[in-house]
Amino acid sequence: MASEFELIGRYFTRPARRAQLGVGDDCALIEAAPGMTLAVSTDLLVAGTHFFPDTDARRLGHKTLAVNLSDLAAMGATPRYATLTMSLPQADEAWLAAFAAGFFALADLHGVELIGGDTTRGPLTLGVTIMGEVPHDAAIRRSGARAGDDVWVSGTLGDAALGLAFLRGASALDQPSARFCVERLEAPTPRVTLGLQLAGIATAMIDVSDGLGGDLAHVARASAVTATLRASDLPLSFALAGLPPDEALRLALGGGDDYELCFTAPPALRAAVERAGQAAQVRLTRIGSIDADATPDRALRLVGADGQDMPLAPGFDHFAVRT
Repeated sequence: MASEFELIGRYFTRPARRAQLGVGDDCALIEAAPGMTLAVSTDLLVAGTHFFPDTDARRLGHKTLAVNLSDLAAMGATPRYATLTMSLPQADEAWLAAFAAGFFALADLHGVELIGGDTTRGPLTLGVTIMGEVPHDAAIRRSGARAGDDVWVSGTLGDAALGLAFLRGASALDQPSARFCVERLEAPTPRVTLGLQLAGIATAMIDVSDGLGGDLAHVARASAVTATLRASDLPLSFALAGLPPDEALRLALGGGDDYELCFTAPPALRAAVERAGQAAQVRLTRIGSIDADATPDRALRLVGADGQDMPLAPGFDHFAVRT
């Protein structure tokens, strides 16, 4: 059986490109380009909480990096480096080869260099720390939303949550809908290009990982404003459009794992927002507005077609049973 270091060398070691020193020493050595700030994020994926243990290994490799790339996208940062930590029940080389193939296919697409990490024996757990670069004082933060801004979101909402419900046997879907939603769950597309295109346009941004309602509320609280969402404007895929309206709304607002970008921007920049979406080849939808009358217990409002308030579904809770 191959040792830990043999497995790392075989599946996860590549020559350093931008880094001064990559995999193989006690530390990696990196340096931000002149005029740039490092943006750093960490995510942990745990079998049975964030993914099914029998998820296809290549897709899992993709998702392990994708969820971190989504964080960089939300701040308008260019991806550069990543470290990978893995707790594995056993050293299954076929699984590792497929996982590495999925991980590096996405890494190569976005110019990410794997520069270190760690492996150990234990319950299947995957962690990535990702680093990107953004010009000084140009990161798009959660705290920049202002009264009068529009609220926008990319793509469609709730598909991954519906895919999870299907895999758990809690929802019956036709084959095209099932295939689409499971792919959205297991192989999300991080909106890196869109995040870069929105530099200088978006006033605040967040990636939708724990449900639109909960994530937009984070933006509203950080910005000391209230966000008002229009239920009828939430973008739904063909899969959700076929559900009862109440169920579709619940998934669109409270379902996790969308990895879309929700952002705010002034109405005067609507044309610029549309151009950013076209350049990134991503559908963008204006779904609400930012109000100044913030109250500590009301960061988010949901209104129906009649303008009346509607109840909000809770977002994803990392300490609740997921799979």
